[in-house]
Amino acid sequence: MKNNATPLISVIIPVYNGEKTIRQTIESVLNQTYTNLELIVINDGSRDLTLNVICSIKDYRLKVFSYDNAGVCMSRNRGIERARGQFISFLNADDTWTRDKLEAQLKALEANPQASVAYSWVDYIDEYGEFIRDGNHITINGDAYEQLLIQNVLENGSNPLIRRQALINTGTFNELLTLAEDWDMWLRLAKRYDFVTVPRPQVLYRASSRSVSTNVLKMEKACLKFIEQAYNCAPKSLQKLKRKSLASLYHYLTFKSLESPSGQKNGAIAIKFLANAIWNDLSVIIQWQTMSEALFKICMVFLLPPQQYQILKIKLKTRFLRRQKVMG
Repeated sequence: MKNNATPLISVIIPVYNGEKTIRQTIESVLNQTYTNLELIVINDGSRDLTLNVICSIKDYRLKVFSYDNAGVCMSRNRGIERARGQFISFLNADDTWTRDKLEAQLKALEANPQASVAYSWVDYIDEYGEFIRDGNHITINGDAYEQLLIQNVLENGSNPLIRRQALINTGTFNELLTLAEDWDMWLRLAKRYDFVTVPRPQVLYRASSRSVSTNVLKMEKACLKFIEQAYNCAPKSLQKLKRKSLASLYHYLTFKSLESPSGQKNGAIAIKFLANAIWNDLSVIIQWQTMSEALFKICMVFLLPPQQYQILKIKLKTRFLRRQKVMG
């Protein structure tokens, strides 16, 4: 792509105090196999060295705009206003993509002109970029509304490639929402447009262990508020799915709370979340692999000191990776 050419894809990264991860995140975009893109970074009032790090990266496709702190929704909306591409994608400032993410999603949309949103599977990494666990790896081709009502299939805000016109027709990110704003956007898109899946993990979501016990409680509150709003707008025929949505949320929060090294406090939170998942959907009990994993981790949180619990998690992760390598 020449310097003055119009990009086909616009990538938008909102960042606030992201000096530790922003370089890796930006490079995962600039090193994509698909190159006809622009990268719009919205510096959302960062007070650390984020801006210095960004400005040290020399690539004509990179454009930086700084504002006073206003939050991720406003930052994404500001990026959309400046985007020139026919397709738009978003990336959180601490997540990364595989090198073929944009190319694969663009091919999926070109091969499925009836679809306006392409998404990939997600895997989870830690603060050091090491693999933690697989995401949901759910495939939906066509109408995604019902499944997105039950759970955020895309899992985070770093996933989809969206036709620009579909995004404009759907409207901006809801600035009144926190921690569920991406789920809200994907659900609103699904009301009007078909989705298509690239069935392989191409989005690497960074799960930070800092203040997880506080974050999961905030996440619970925000997602409960969103689920209530979503079902207020859903047709009567889908109201029966509400408890399934709640069970899915608490299933996710159970494992999210166990990612923290903070010990018994998070074990207690995990027990509460697991009980809520079972209360809303008894079928959770027969998901033996997931259930046994959750109960085992909860027991270890209570029995082991935080440092030993982290060592155990590393050992289990190493064993899992070895097994996957053998099976692969």
